[in-house]
Amino acid sequence: MKSITVLFVLSATFGGVGSAVAQDGTVQRPALIETLLACRSVVGEAQRLVCFDRAAAAFETAEAAGEVTVVDQAQARQTRQRLFGLDLDAVNIFGNLRDDTPVEAIETTLVGARQNHRDQWTFELADGSTWLQIDTNRLMTRAEPGAPVRIRQAALGSYMLSISGARSLRVRRER
Repeated sequence: MKSITVLFVLSATFGGVGSAVAQDGTVQRPALIETLLACRSVVGEAQRLVCFDRAAAAFETAEAAGEVTVVDQAQARQTRQRLFGLDLDAVNIFGNLRDDTPVEAIETTLVGARQNHRDQWTFELADGSTWLQIDTNRLMTRAEPGAPVRIRQAALGSYMLSISGARSLRVRRER
């Protein structure tokens, strides 16, 4: 059976999501789920069914309004890969999925690259992310659109980007 996780989107900003996290770092269940689960303890079949129907209708309304999104493990992993390189520890949007195998590297292709006035590169990738070179190493290959790119986690929260398997550059994600 597929594991399904409910990801509650509390607002359009990450700040709203952070409010669902207790000070000890555990994810608090939203009232919508607490209400649904409380129906299990209602005595009497008819009353329990009314409780479940009411809670299910509230859940369906919240989902239609975009307040709640249900994702499975595969969708959560895809999202974590798209967000690779962004600091999401403070907001804990993945709740119990944090124990899932961490994303240690991504592979994509180069869309474009340009150098700034300090000869540091900015790389735009096919997954929509943008990465800025933060070291002073020289790029040892041509930064041509379509070239394979691999970004991996390095020491102390940094990332290393390699184009076509050439020597890596230290980078940080811009968006």
